[in-house]
Amino acid sequence: MKLSLGLAQWSTAQWRGQLFSQDEEGRHTLRQYSSVFNAVEGNTTFYALPKEETVSKWKEEATPGFEFCFKLPQNITHRGTLDSESAELTKFFRRIEPLEEHIGPLMLQLPANMGGTCLPALARFLDGLPSQHTFSLEVRSPVFFEKGEEEKQLNRMLAERGIDRTSLDSRALFSAPADSEAMIDAQQKKPRLPVHAIATGSRPMVRFIGRMEEEQNAVYWQPWLKKVAQWLEEGKEPIVFIHTPDNLQAPIQARTFYQQLAKQIALPPLPPFPAENIQQDDLFG
Repeated sequence: MKLSLGLAQWSTAQWRGQLFSQDEEGRHTLRQYSSVFNAVEGNTTFYALPKEETVSKWKEEATPGFEFCFKLPQNITHRGTLDSESAELTKFFRRIEPLEEHIGPLMLQLPANMGGTCLPALARFLDGLPSQHTFSLEVRSPVFFEKGEEEKQLNRMLAERGIDRTSLDSRALFSAPADSEAMIDAQQKKPRLPVHAIATGSRPMVRFIGRMEEEQNAVYWQPWLKKVAQWLEEGKEPIVFIHTPDNLQAPIQARTFYQQLAKQIALPPLPPFPAENIQQDDLFG
Protein backbone atom coordinates (compact mmCIF):
# COMPACT_ATOMS: atom_id res chain seq x y z
CA MET A 1 0.00 0.00 0.00
CA LYS A 2 1.49 3.32 -1.06
CA LEU A 3 0.19 6.83 -0.55
CA SER A 4 2.17 9.85 -1.74
CA LEU A 5 1.53 13.10 0.10
CA GLY A 6 3.06 16.49 -0.56
CA LEU A 7 2.75 20.20 -1.16
CA ALA A 8 3.07 22.63 -4.05
CA GLN A 9 6.69 23.41 -3.10
CA TRP A 10 9.32 22.09 -0.75
CA SER A 11 10.73 25.32 0.61
CA THR A 12 9.59 28.70 1.88
CA ALA A 13 11.06 30.91 4.57
CA GLN A 14 7.69 30.95 6.32
CA TRP A 15 8.11 27.28 7.27
CA ARG A 16 11.11 27.93 9.52
CA GLY A 17 10.13 26.99 13.05
CA GLN A 18 7.00 25.20 11.79
CA LEU A 19 8.20 22.51 9.38
CA PHE A 20 11.92 23.32 9.26
CA SER A 21 14.28 23.86 12.15
CA GLN A 22 14.91 27.50 13.05
CA ASP A 23 18.59 27.32 12.08
CA GLU A 24 17.91 26.01 8.58
CA GLU A 25 18.31 29.37 6.78
CA GLY A 26 17.51 27.86 3.42
CA ARG A 27 20.07 25.03 3.64
CA HIS A 28 19.00 21.43 3.11
CA THR A 29 15.32 22.31 3.10
CA LEU A 30 14.60 19.53 0.61
CA ARG A 31 16.22 17.03 2.97
CA GLN A 32 14.01 18.21 5.82
CA TYR A 33 10.89 18.38 3.66
CA SER A 34 11.43 14.89 2.26
CA SER A 35 11.92 13.46 5.73
CA VAL A 36 8.18 14.11 6.26
CA PHE A 37 6.50 14.25 2.84
CA ASN A 38 7.31 11.78 0.08
CA ALA A 39 6.30 13.83 -2.97
CA VAL A 40 6.25 17.40 -4.26
CA GLU A 41 4.81 19.25 -7.24
CA GLY A 42 7.69 20.30 -9.46
CA ASN A 43 6.15 23.52 -10.69
CA THR A 44 9.47 25.27 -11.36
CA THR A 45 10.03 23.26 -14.54
CA PHE A 46 6.82 24.71 -15.99
CA TYR A 47 8.60 28.07 -16.24
CA ALA A 48 12.28 27.16 -16.71
CA LEU A 49 14.64 24.22 -16.51
CA PRO A 50 16.81 23.95 -13.39
CA LYS A 51 20.57 24.14 -13.77
CA GLU A 52 22.50 20.88 -13.86
CA GLU A 53 24.18 21.65 -10.53
CA THR A 54 20.77 22.31 -9.01
CA VAL A 55 19.53 18.91 -10.14
CA SER A 56 22.63 17.32 -8.62
CA LYS A 57 21.91 19.03 -5.30
CA TRP A 58 18.31 17.79 -5.35
CA LYS A 59 19.57 14.25 -5.93
CA GLU A 60 21.87 14.51 -2.91
CA GLU A 61 19.17 15.83 -0.59
CA ALA A 62 16.14 13.75 -1.57
CA THR A 63 15.49 10.90 0.84
CA PRO A 64 14.96 7.33 -0.46
CA GLY A 65 11.55 6.86 -2.02
CA PHE A 66 10.92 10.60 -2.46
CA GLU A 67 9.28 11.65 -5.75
CA PHE A 68 9.39 14.83 -7.82
CA CYS A 69 6.25 15.24 -9.93
CA PHE A 70 7.72 17.70 -12.38
CA LYS A 71 5.45 19.71 -14.64
CA LEU A 72 6.23 19.72 -18.36
CA PRO A 73 7.40 23.13 -19.69
CA GLN A 74 4.69 25.61 -20.64
CA ASN A 75 6.30 26.14 -24.05
CA ILE A 76 5.33 22.54 -24.81
CA THR A 77 1.82 22.47 -23.33
CA HIS A 78 0.65 26.08 -23.59
CA ARG A 79 2.57 28.03 -26.21
CA GLY A 80 2.89 25.78 -29.21
CA THR A 81 1.79 22.56 -30.78
CA LEU A 82 2.05 19.38 -28.75
CA ASP A 83 5.26 17.89 -30.13
CA SER A 84 6.80 14.91 -28.37
CA GLU A 85 9.93 15.22 -30.51
CA SER A 86 10.64 18.89 -29.81
CA ALA A 87 14.17 19.84 -28.81
CA GLU A 88 12.88 21.57 -25.67
CA LEU A 89 11.07 18.47 -24.46
CA THR A 90 14.14 16.34 -25.14
CA LYS A 91 16.21 18.79 -23.11
CA PHE A 92 13.69 18.60 -20.27
CA PHE A 93 13.94 14.81 -20.04
CA ARG A 94 17.74 14.92 -20.21
CA ARG A 95 17.94 17.56 -17.49
CA ILE A 96 15.89 15.57 -14.99
CA GLU A 97 17.51 12.24 -15.93
CA PRO A 98 19.96 12.23 -12.96
CA LEU A 99 16.90 12.12 -10.67
CA GLU A 100 15.60 8.96 -12.34
CA GLU A 101 14.98 7.05 -9.09
CA HIS A 102 13.12 10.05 -7.66
CA ILE A 103 10.86 10.91 -10.61
CA GLY A 104 7.17 10.32 -9.99
CA PRO A 105 4.34 10.84 -12.47
CA LEU A 106 5.19 13.85 -14.62
CA MET A 107 2.44 16.45 -14.81
CA LEU A 108 0.94 17.64 -18.09
CA GLN A 109 -1.33 20.64 -17.74
CA LEU A 110 -3.40 21.75 -20.72
CA PRO A 111 -4.90 25.26 -20.90
CA ALA A 112 -8.62 26.00 -21.08
CA ASN A 113 -8.49 26.66 -24.83
CA MET A 114 -7.43 23.10 -25.58
CA GLY A 115 -10.73 21.22 -25.86
CA GLY A 116 -12.21 18.36 -27.80
CA THR A 117 -10.70 19.31 -31.16
CA CYS A 118 -7.22 18.82 -29.67
CA LEU A 119 -7.79 15.16 -28.75
CA PRO A 120 -6.14 13.68 -31.88
CA ALA A 121 -3.03 15.82 -31.34
CA LEU A 122 -3.02 14.92 -27.66
CA ALA A 123 -3.17 11.20 -28.48
CA ARG A 124 -0.18 11.51 -30.82
CA PHE A 125 1.71 13.49 -28.19
CA LEU A 126 1.05 10.94 -25.45
CA ASP A 127 2.09 8.07 -27.71
CA GLY A 128 5.40 9.79 -28.38
CA LEU A 129 6.37 10.30 -24.75
CA PRO A 130 9.19 8.12 -23.33
CA SER A 131 7.87 4.86 -21.92
CA GLN A 132 10.16 4.88 -18.87
CA HIS A 133 8.11 7.69 -17.32
CA THR A 134 4.55 7.81 -16.04
CA PHE A 135 2.31 10.83 -16.53
CA SER A 136 -0.75 12.57 -15.13
CA LEU A 137 -2.86 14.93 -17.22
CA GLU A 138 -4.74 17.97 -15.94
CA VAL A 139 -7.29 19.50 -18.32
CA ARG A 140 -9.01 22.84 -17.88
CA SER A 141 -11.35 23.12 -20.84
CA PRO A 142 -14.99 23.13 -19.62
CA VAL A 143 -15.90 20.59 -22.31
CA PHE A 144 -14.02 17.90 -20.39
CA PHE A 145 -16.29 18.36 -17.37
CA GLU A 146 -19.67 18.03 -19.11
CA LYS A 147 -19.78 14.21 -19.14
CA GLY A 148 -20.32 14.36 -22.89
CA GLU A 149 -18.60 12.57 -25.74
CA GLU A 150 -15.43 14.69 -25.53
CA GLU A 151 -14.90 13.82 -21.87
CA LYS A 152 -15.63 10.14 -22.54
CA GLN A 153 -13.07 10.15 -25.36
CA LEU A 154 -10.50 11.79 -23.12
CA ASN A 155 -11.02 9.30 -20.30
CA ARG A 156 -10.84 6.34 -22.68
CA MET A 157 -7.66 7.71 -24.23
CA LEU A 158 -6.00 8.02 -20.84
CA ALA A 159 -7.22 4.65 -19.56
CA GLU A 160 -5.92 2.87 -22.67
CA ARG A 161 -2.47 4.35 -22.00
CA GLY A 162 -2.47 3.98 -18.22
CA ILE A 163 -2.23 7.75 -17.76
CA ASP A 164 -4.07 9.25 -14.83
CA ARG A 165 -6.31 12.27 -15.05
CA THR A 166 -5.39 14.80 -12.37
CA SER A 167 -8.31 15.83 -10.16
CA LEU A 168 -8.07 19.51 -9.24
CA ASP A 169 -10.41 20.56 -6.45
CA SER A 170 -10.67 24.32 -5.86
CA ARG A 171 -14.14 24.31 -4.27
CA ALA A 172 -12.85 25.34 -0.85
CA LEU A 173 -10.87 28.22 -2.33
CA PHE A 174 -13.98 29.68 -3.95
CA SER A 175 -16.36 28.85 -1.11
CA ALA A 176 -16.27 32.44 0.23
CA PRO A 177 -15.23 35.89 -1.02
CA ALA A 178 -11.53 36.66 -0.89
CA ASP A 179 -10.57 38.45 2.33
CA SER A 180 -6.81 38.84 1.88
CA GLU A 181 -4.27 39.60 -0.82
CA ALA A 182 -3.22 35.96 -0.92
CA MET A 183 -6.83 34.86 -1.39
CA ILE A 184 -7.44 37.43 -4.11
CA ASP A 185 -4.32 36.30 -5.94
CA ALA A 186 -5.23 32.62 -5.60
CA GLN A 187 -8.79 33.11 -6.83
CA GLN A 188 -7.51 35.06 -9.84
CA LYS A 189 -4.97 32.38 -10.81
CA LYS A 190 -6.65 29.08 -9.98
CA PRO A 191 -9.37 27.59 -12.19
CA ARG A 192 -12.91 27.10 -10.94
CA LEU A 193 -14.09 23.85 -12.44
CA PRO A 194 -16.27 20.88 -11.45
CA VAL A 195 -14.53 18.03 -9.64
CA HIS A 196 -14.44 14.68 -11.38
CA ALA A 197 -12.79 12.07 -9.17
CA ILE A 198 -11.64 9.41 -11.58
CA ALA A 199 -8.72 7.00 -11.79
CA THR A 200 -7.73 6.21 -15.37
CA GLY A 201 -4.42 4.69 -14.27
CA SER A 202 -2.77 3.21 -11.20
CA ARG A 203 -1.64 6.48 -9.60
CA PRO A 204 -4.56 8.92 -9.38
CA MET A 205 -3.46 12.43 -8.48
CA VAL A 206 -5.44 14.96 -6.43
CA ARG A 207 -4.53 18.64 -6.21
CA PHE A 208 -6.57 20.14 -3.37
CA ILE A 209 -6.58 23.96 -3.50
CA GLY A 210 -7.93 25.19 -0.17
CA ARG A 211 -8.26 28.23 2.02
CA MET A 212 -6.12 29.32 4.95
CA GLU A 213 -8.64 27.99 7.50
CA GLU A 214 -8.26 24.28 8.11
CA GLU A 215 -11.79 23.77 9.39
CA GLN A 216 -13.25 25.12 6.14
CA ASN A 217 -10.98 22.97 4.01
CA ALA A 218 -11.81 19.87 6.04
CA VAL A 219 -15.43 20.07 4.89
CA TYR A 220 -14.31 19.78 1.28
CA TRP A 221 -11.67 17.13 1.73
CA GLN A 222 -14.01 14.72 3.56
CA PRO A 223 -15.10 13.05 0.28
CA TRP A 224 -11.45 12.71 -0.69
CA LEU A 225 -10.71 10.75 2.48
CA LYS A 226 -13.19 8.11 1.36
CA LYS A 227 -12.05 8.16 -2.25
CA VAL A 228 -8.33 7.93 -1.43
CA ALA A 229 -9.01 5.10 1.03
CA GLN A 230 -10.99 3.31 -1.70
CA TRP A 231 -8.13 3.70 -4.17
CA LEU A 232 -5.67 2.31 -1.65
CA GLU A 233 -7.91 -0.67 -0.97
CA GLU A 234 -8.09 -1.30 -4.73
CA GLY A 235 -4.28 -1.47 -4.90
CA LYS A 236 -3.81 1.93 -6.51
CA GLU A 237 -1.09 4.35 -5.37
CA PRO A 238 -2.74 7.78 -5.08
CA ILE A 239 -0.91 11.08 -4.83
CA VAL A 240 -2.37 13.99 -2.87
CA PHE A 241 -1.05 17.55 -2.93
CA ILE A 242 -2.39 20.12 -0.47
CA HIS A 243 -2.33 23.84 -1.35
CA THR A 244 -3.33 26.95 0.60
CA PRO A 245 -3.27 30.50 -0.84
CA ASP A 246 0.08 31.50 0.68
CA ASN A 247 1.09 27.89 1.49
CA LEU A 248 2.07 28.89 5.03
CA GLN A 249 -0.52 26.53 6.49
CA ALA A 250 -0.06 23.78 3.89
CA PRO A 251 2.29 21.48 5.89
CA ILE A 252 0.03 21.43 8.94
CA GLN A 253 -3.10 20.94 6.86
CA ALA A 254 -1.49 18.11 4.89
CA ARG A 255 -0.63 16.42 8.18
CA THR A 256 -4.23 16.80 9.36
CA PHE A 257 -5.49 15.29 6.11
CA TYR A 258 -3.17 12.33 6.61
CA GLN A 259 -4.22 11.84 10.22
CA GLN A 260 -7.88 11.85 9.25
CA LEU A 261 -7.21 9.43 6.40
CA ALA A 262 -5.45 7.11 8.84
CA LYS A 263 -8.77 6.79 10.69
CA GLN A 264 -10.31 5.32 7.54
CA ILE A 265 -7.51 2.98 6.49
CA ALA A 266 -4.41 1.72 8.29
CA LEU A 267 -1.41 3.94 7.55
CA PRO A 268 1.98 4.28 9.25
CA PRO A 269 2.44 7.42 11.37
CA LEU A 270 3.58 10.48 9.47
CA PRO A 271 7.13 11.40 10.59
CA PRO A 272 7.36 14.44 12.89
CA PHE A 273 8.32 17.79 11.45
CA PRO A 274 12.08 18.49 11.81
CA ALA A 275 11.23 21.65 13.76
CA GLU A 276 9.41 19.51 16.32
CA ASN A 277 12.37 17.16 16.65
CA ILE A 278 14.59 20.13 17.42
CA GLN A 279 12.12 21.41 19.99
CA GLN A 280 12.03 18.02 21.72
CA ASP A 281 15.82 17.84 21.77
CA ASP A 282 15.95 21.27 23.39
CA LEU A 283 13.29 20.32 25.93
CA PHE A 284 14.99 17.16 27.16
CA GLY A 285 18.61 18.09 26.45
